[in-house]
Amino acid sequence: MILLPAIDLHEGSCVRLLRGDYATAQKVAEDAVETALGFQQAGARWLHMVDLDGAKAGHPLNRETILRVRQNTKMQIEVGGGIRSMQQVEDYLENGIRRVILGSAALQNPGFVKEAVQKYGDSIAVGIDARHGMVAAEGWTETSSVDYLELARRMEQIGVRYLIVTDISQDGTLNGPNLEMLDRINNAVSCEIVASGGVGNLKDIIDLYNLNLYGAIIGKAIYAGAIDLRMALTEARRMSERKTASEIDINRYFAKSELIPAVVQDAGTGEVLMLAYMNRESLKKTLETGFTWFWSRSRQELWNKGATSGHTQQVVNIYADCDDDTLLVQVNQKGAACHTGNHSCFFKKLL
Repeated sequence: MILLPAIDLHEGSCVRLLRGDYATAQKVAEDAVETALGFQQAGARWLHMVDLDGAKAGHPLNRETILRVRQNTKMQIEVGGGIRSMQQVEDYLENGIRRVILGSAALQNPGFVKEAVQKYGDSIAVGIDARHGMVAAEGWTETSSVDYLELARRMEQIGVRYLIVTDISQDGTLNGPNLEMLDRINNAVSCEIVASGGVGNLKDIIDLYNLNLYGAIIGKAIYAGAIDLRMALTEARRMSERKTASEIDINRYFAKSELIPAVVQDAGTGEVLMLAYMNRESLKKTLETGFTWFWSRSRQELWNKGATSGHTQQVVNIYADCDDDTLLVQVNQKGAACHTGNHSCFFKKLL
């Protein structure tokens, strides 16, 4: 899954909106080029840019700023906002923009979208922005009577490969993406789905990855400091490289016992945090979710670390020892690992 940091342009500034309301525009950065270069230095390979003024006016208004970013960075850039004609599509693509996003045009002029797709193929994406399941247009200022799934199927039929899907009610809230909506559209069409709106932490990114989406856009969470972009990009790459539970012979680790010890280690510091036990099912769930699951010997049940406390353990690596009967689980620990409130369970020094 690719991650695309976002730059939204309004009156020449980098801003973020809350639920698409222009009255909530908040400046989050002074200069678009400097912001983009920061994303590039963090490891981003793609950049998502939106001309908010253009989306509202019906024609590009921040073209010069967008092309200045293009000229000063090496990232692949996708651009949306106010693109309503073939001339505007050609202008962006001929000036180095990798992908052009058509939004209102998909709703109002599907013939134009079809022509653009026939000419430029996967350099054309369609943005589907929904409010209560209905497609919005004109910079989200108008809501249609067209269901988002219906529009997605129409776009699939005319050959659109990429759909950028936003639940407007979640956009800018940091409350998490609309996973149900995204899962539904991902299963309804064969297009590649890019999620937009609501991403507020690394768990949201993992949740989107688990839906098998093509990509996710991150905006406000970066500017607010809720997500470290470099860490998020690293995690996305690790998840993409991680073996699935079906690719691992889980049974080999339980040849001697139905329970095996799992030593949990802080991936950043190397500190040993705790010791717990896993059975086949808890190891399988750990591999599938990217967060630690264990077997409670006292309660005789599965338990997910941090499910009640919020002190979750995001898995970075899992190693088996030489005898395949003990696991070392390296994690990004959130909060304390020990129920006493200590970061590590090993705080009683004997010698």
